[in-house]
Formats: sequence, C-alpha cells, structure tokens
Amino acid sequence: MADPKGFLTTGREVAETRPVDERVKDWNEVYVPGSLLPIISKQAGRCMDCGIPFCHNGCPLGNLIPEWNDYAYREDWSAASERLHATNNFPEFTGRLCPAPCESACVLGINQPAVTIKNVEVSIIDKAWDSGDVTPQPPERLSGKTVAVIGSGPAGLAAAQQLTRAGHTVAVYERADRIGGLLRYGIPEFKMEKSHINRRIEQMRAEGTKFRTEIEIGRDIDAAKLRRRYDAVVIAAGATVSRDLPVPGRELNGVHFAMEYLPLANKVQEGDLTVSPITAEGKHVVVIGGGDTGADCVGTAHRQGALSVTQLEIMPKPGEERNANQPWPTFPMLYKVTSAHQEGGERVYSVSTTHFEGDEDGNVQALHLIEVEFKDGKLEQKPGTERVIPAQLVTLAMGFTGTDQANGLVQQFGLELDERGNIARDADYATNVGGVFVAGDAGRGQSLIVWAIAEGRSAARGVDRFLTGASALPAPIRPTDRSLMV
Repeated sequence: MADPKGFLTTGREVAETRPVDERVKDWNEVYVPGSLLPIISKQAGRCMDCGIPFCHNGCPLGNLIPEWNDYAYREDWSAASERLHATNNFPEFTGRLCPAPCESACVLGINQPAVTIKNVEVSIIDKAWDSGDVTPQPPERLSGKTVAVIGSGPAGLAAAQQLTRAGHTVAVYERADRIGGLLRYGIPEFKMEKSHINRRIEQMRAEGTKFRTEIEIGRDIDAAKLRRRYDAVVIAAGATVSRDLPVPGRELNGVHFAMEYLPLANKVQEGDLTVSPITAEGKHVVVIGGGDTGADCVGTAHRQGALSVTQLEIMPKPGEERNANQPWPTFPMLYKVTSAHQEGGERVYSVSTTHFEGDEDGNVQALHLIEVEFKDGKLEQKPGTERVIPAQLVTLAMGFTGTDQANGLVQQFGLELDERGNIARDADYATNVGGVFVAGDAGRGQSLIVWAIAEGRSAARGVDRFLTGASALPAPIRPTDRSLMV
C-alpha cells in the first residue's frame, strides 16, 4: 500500500487549467504544463490498495491501478510505466480523453472524492516519454503471417501493435490523409495535442507496423481482394455514420454534422488549411447534443470567435449527485462541466428542435425549439413553450448509428450484421467470413476510448489464435461485455 493514511490526510487535487481568457486564444491543451507532477505522488497515495479494487471492474482494460498508484507514490516512474503499459497500449490517450469510469468505481468514492486515477495515469506516461522509458518493442522473430487492419483509431492501433509485437506483419489502412481516426480529426487539439499520436505512430513504425493512408477499403480497394492478399483482416472502421435530425430546414446552409465541422478545425492546426471553410467566427452557434462531441464543438466555436454558443440537450439536466438507481460502483449520469463549458456559452436541457429558419439565400438564421418532458416513459412536447434562438451555424452532435455501409466494405466482404446494425462477431471477435475479425465501435457500437483499446487488444488475441493455433496475448474483455451501468 502506498500511504496507509493518504485517503484520510490528503484531499483530492486535479490538474490545473490555464485561465480561460488565455486558452481560448490558442489551441494548446487547456492544462497548465507540469502542474500535476508536484502533487501527483500524494494524490496516488490516496489509493487504499483495496482488497477488491473495483476500479478494475470500472475499466474494461483491467488496468492495474493500485499497483501503478503505489509506484507513482514512491516516484518509481519506470516501474509505474511498466505496470501501466501491461494493460494499456496508449495511456496518454486515455489519460486525456477517457471519462474515467475507473474513478466512478473507486472504493474511496463511496463516501469521499475518488482517487484522481486519470491524472495519475497521464502523469506516469508523460514522465515515461520524457525519461525515455517508452521505446519500440519489435518482435524477436516473425511468424510469416500477414494482417490488414482497416481503420487507425484506438481499436485499430491497439490491434495492430499487439499483432506486430506477436511477430505478424501488419499493415494499417486509413481512408484519411493521416493516421489516428477520430483521435486525429474528431478530437480537438485543446483536448489532446496531436504530437501524442505522432510519437506513438513512430514507435509503431519502429516496431514494424506499416501504415497506408488515403486508402478506403470498399472504394479504393475491393474488400474481397484485400482478404485474399492477407492471412487475416481486422475491421476497426468505427461507427462513423452520424445520427441526423430530419426536421424542416435541415438542408439549409450552415447546418452540419459535428464530424464535418471538427475535422476542418483540426486540419487548420495541422497546417493543411489557413481558415476552416466552416467557421463559427462572428456567428451565433447552436450545438445540438449534450455529450462529449457536443462539448468539443463548443470549445472549438469559442476559439473561432463565435458571438454566442448555445448547447441543446433533449434529456433533462443530470444531477450533481448519484441517483438512487445509479449506485456505486456503476457509472453515474452526472452534470459535468468540461473545460469547454468553463469557457462560456449556455446549456439548455429538456428541449427539442422543431425546425430551422433560413434567409432568402438559403442560410440558416434561427432555430425553433420546444420544451419536452417524459410522461409514462414517452417524450412529449409541452405546448406553449416554443421559442426561437438565433443560429448562423448549427452542429449536430447527437452520436453515431453504426459503421459506414455506403463504401461497400460490408457488402464486399459479405458480412452479417447484428440486430443493432453493427458487424456481428463471435467470442473470438471473428465475423461470419473466415479470417475476418472486427474490433471497436464497428462491432460494439458507439463507445468509449478505453473500450476501443480493450477490443483491439482482445481481437488481436483472436487473430493470433486463428493464425498460429494458440496465443499468449491478453484479452481483457469479451464482445458481449458491457459498461458497469444500470
């Protein structure tokens, strides 16, 4: 155990953010660089080294949290990094982007603020990179087997790294111009600077993984031909079909999916564009959807100079304490103020958009909404609550409905889908097509980054067994496992 009295004597401290008026003028990460290291050892010492560490259940990766908390408390950063990487290929991604279900399951969190697990994690990995503890791990020998991975998001990258280290020759195919999937173009720079992705890609290249960009399987290469070229294929194409809002005025200029808006802002930061073709500058912005993607749109709009930002959510405002029907250690639906929300804007709950209003040139100018409430389990509009808000840019951030089928990938492989429209797979992540596996959101549906990495690791084991007859690779989850929620 780290500090036997740490949870009694040390209060919870989290990463310090830069002042709002400073950070909205740039695209750097919102946290003060280096602010965690002076406090993180004591924060790690709050871990109680529980007899049954429920943080393991909260995290699908099965992270060895009490172990690396102990090493961080003792400032043995190399050992902490080794324990961290034992279960997680990319802790610098999860430490910045994961909503930390491990903290919701922390035993200390029953009656006190939970251990800052996410902050400890990111401190360990940043220290490891700075100290040179993160090095390529090429295989000792090659198997002679080849694997294609379709998609370079967290699931695809995790599967590729695991299979490369197992000795297989792996090529990752990405339809965008850079590797990273939604990590690259869906996550704004202020949440995770892309240098973190770049150095992981270089590590993977040094290990032997090959990367093929601007190639969309199904359009640029026939999926059936790809299958014949490789001994196995892993589909990690994500759930990239955005949920639409079919209301009058949807066709107006200025109404965009979040995944049309956010990637362009990231391309500006990559140097590909000088100014985004879809910008919030000088506009009243409305973001429809109250989740993390919506918050990303809010923060992006602030940095582009929006006149106002309003975020709409159809569900009621969550409480700040656990509801009785969401007991510990489940992941509770709580009111969350992200760094983007700290920067300004209005959040409106229990409302539904009825239609958009445009000008004579076909540009959106206003949004009409109405309050809603649940009655007998159904969502009903409240008469007399209609109102209009100005909107010259609207982003739809209402989640995703499944993997892309328009590009022909599903049909060309001949893949079966489950009842939710995801690619069906068995206990080894294998599809109905021999040698073709699926990992991440393409098989699970829209989920969290930790689940994507866990799926990539687990699918890699299935592929390794298929290719060699046995596997020593870990498989932290089954395809049927679900989040610890009620």
